[in-house]
This record gives sequence, C-alpha cells and structure tokens, in this order.
Amino acid sequence: MKAKVAVLGASGFAGAELLRRLLDHPQLEVVRVCANDHVGELVSRAHPHLEGLTRLRFENPPHAEAARGVDAVIMGLPHGASCEVVAAVAGSNTRIVDMSGAFRVQNPASYAHYYGAPHPRPELLGEFVYGLPELNRERIRGARFVASAGCFATTIELMLLPFAQAGLLRGSVEVVGITGSSGAGASPSPTTHHPVRAHNLRTYKPLDHAHTPEIVETLTAGGARELSLRFVPVSAPLSRGIFATAFLRVPAHVSEDELRALPARTYRNEPCVLVPEARLPEVVAVLGSNRAEVGLTLGPVEGETRGVTVFGALDNLVKGGAGQALQNLNLMLGLDELTALSAIGLYP
Repeated sequence: MKAKVAVLGASGFAGAELLRRLLDHPQLEVVRVCANDHVGELVSRAHPHLEGLTRLRFENPPHAEAARGVDAVIMGLPHGASCEVVAAVAGSNTRIVDMSGAFRVQNPASYAHYYGAPHPRPELLGEFVYGLPELNRERIRGARFVASAGCFATTIELMLLPFAQAGLLRGSVEVVGITGSSGAGASPSPTTHHPVRAHNLRTYKPLDHAHTPEIVETLTAGGARELSLRFVPVSAPLSRGIFATAFLRVPAHVSEDELRALPARTYRNEPCVLVPEARLPEVVAVLGSNRAEVGLTLGPVEGETRGVTVFGALDNLVKGGAGQALQNLNLMLGLDELTALSAIGLYP
C-alpha cells in the first residue's frame, strides 16, 4: 500500500515543485493539500502545470486535523504554525519533514538573533534531525522529525563539507551567494516584482542572513573549527537557481593534487552531488534536477596558507527545497532516496 502524505503550505513555488514530484511517486499518495489561499479550488488553479493530473483541492483545516490519518506530513509553513503541527501529531507515528527554518538551528539564542524572535517551542529542537542527507543520511533514516536544510545552506554546506571533514576548514570564510526570484516566494514584493528584478542585482541581509547559523552549526558538526562565516546573499534576474562562491585559506603544506581531489573523493558515492570534470559548476547544468555541483580553483601559496575558491550551484526549488524534502522523506520511509527524483535536469 502507498504511504499517505499531506502537504501543508502547498500553494507557493515550493509546493508546486513538491506536488509535481509526489504525484509521480509510485509509493506515496497525496491525500490532503492545505493552504491559506485558494481554499476549495482545484490545485491546478494555483499550479497550472498540474492541470488534469489531480482532482485534489486546497483545504484549510486546523493543524491537528490536517495532520490526522496520514503517514507523513511535508510542510512549508510559518515557524509558529510548524510548531503547532508538531504538537498535533504527538502520540502518533506520523513523520514530519519541515521545510521552514523553525527547527534547523539547535541553539535558541542563534534562532532568536537571526529570526528576530524567541523560538516558540525550544523544547522541540532536539526532536529534529537536520535534513542534509550527505551528512546525516543514517540519522534521517531513523528520524521521525526532519528539518530539511535551507537552499543557501545546502549549497554552501555541500561546497565546504569536504574541507570541514578533512580538518581544513577553520577561521574566517567569506561567501557570496546569488539566488533566483522563486526563493522569495509566490507573492510579489517591491524587490521581487518582475520589472525591477529582471534587470537588477541587489544584496539583501548582508552578513545577517537567517541561513548563517545553520551553516555554521552543520559545518562545525562536520569538522570545522572556530568557524566564522561572512555571507552576502544577492538577488539575481533568474527564476530558479543558486550560484555561490566561497573564499577560504588552507595550510600551505596541503598539496594541490590533494586539494583538487578532495570534493570528488568526498562525493564519489553521493548520487545528488556532482564534481564536473572539465568545467566549473553552473546553474544551467542543475536546473530541474535534484543535483548540486561543486568545484574549486586554487590560488598561490602566501606565507603559511593557500587561498582556495570554491563554487557551488543547485536548483533552489529542488535540491535546495522540495526535492531535498522528498529525498529526506524517502529515507525516513525506507524507500530508495531517489524515487521520483532521478529525472535529468533541464537544458538549456
């Protein structure tokens, strides 16, 4: 029998990508689609690419009812609402994959600083496993609750994990990350409105982006020491995609050959991370796929250190969002993690 799934917060772009994958999943059945808008309307009214593929309609029941009678809930809700859903499934076997930032950061003080308010349910933080399969695959398999990693966070963590795990990530790291407009959600704003966004580059929340603490926590868990992250996000005239560049310094005694081989060695058995052989990462190579690309260039030795520039790219709605959430759920349910995620990306 297929596992029954409810999707909460399904009317946005992440919901559109998630439903596209779920409706094609041979072992999962979407039985409930919830949102605050389009209530009572067919899902295809908000997501025209699903026209004729489902007769599901948007619902807006209380959170306890929305999570009732299903094997799993995937939710992209505001933080407070996410906490209410977790409380609603207490005592059941329902699994939850949370796509919000509510449970990604284990330190309540970091959460309060970057999200601008105290955590609504700090006692629940320890119940969640951080949803980055390349680091926490076995923990995710046994988890009941998973906080799926953020889009910028996934990109930067995958770029820098090889260095953290090799003991080469220490001290200050600078990162510039460029993102497409779908990451801002489906509702337009003065900075995401197409006439402005289509011909513009602008930074936002420089050195204060909410993904910063989860990146630092995750890389520290992966082996980084005394890590200080200076992260500048940039909005770009793309609808999908993230491209990030990180600058770090490593000890001069580490050979060029070892550094060049590090990403490929780290990800040689990872189905969703590719190290291109003859080029550097680029967004067009990963659009529509659940794959990320990682690559690097080396600078000269200066004193006791050498500069390393690392590049990463992924689709923020797939590996950086809905695809990774589904990858996590597949693992939690004991399924092949690439089920409904193995499609080749779009090009051009």
